[in-house]
Amino acid sequence: METRVMKYYAKDNKKVILRAIPGHFATSHSHVNYYIDMTGLRTRCSEASEVANYLVSKILNTTVIDTIVCMDGCEVVGAFMASELEKHDFISTNSHETVYVITPEFNSNNQMIFRDNLIPAIRNKHVLLLLATTTTGMTIDRSLECIQYYGGTVTGICSLFSAIDSIRGFPVVSAFTTRDIPGYQAYEYGSCPFCKGGHKLDAFVNGHGYSRL
Repeated sequence: METRVMKYYAKDNKKVILRAIPGHFATSHSHVNYYIDMTGLRTRCSEASEVANYLVSKILNTTVIDTIVCMDGCEVVGAFMASELEKHDFISTNSHETVYVITPEFNSNNQMIFRDNLIPAIRNKHVLLLLATTTTGMTIDRSLECIQYYGGTVTGICSLFSAIDSIRGFPVVSAFTTRDIPGYQAYEYGSCPFCKGGHKLDAFVNGHGYSRL
């Protein structure tokens, strides 16, 4: 699969690189014709810093941010975003004028939870939700419900790549969209043309990576 990697560059910053692999892939909610590889953006220090700065430039001073909740292994990007916000006069209600960067976990019933020691970083806080990829928005829905359950107020959503522009009245701020990847398509399981044509899946994919079949 790695030999098929295609590179795309953010419009305003050529150092922000998206890697995509064409094929037939299954996410937890749909089938897609590209695997969006976030490995570099999430794990390489220089790339994570660049995409963090890029996203902060789009949201700085437009919303209140006390806490960044990181999904899909985006903690490195979240930390760089927090650092970049703190270099500027960002809007926050935290008395210590810094940003919390936290990650939920999933219990045995696959429910998203925050442990008691992390709840103070959520309750009565203004929360920015950060994801690696957004295809259908179902993960965002689930995350919003969890954050609200623990008393947080979501004030913004960022995704490194997003196939949707908004959800529940929130714009999804992203470095890349489907418009950056010519021909990108997502299908419901029952309407996938690859499946109907008898083409086997290349891999199961999610925000963390892929598993070949």
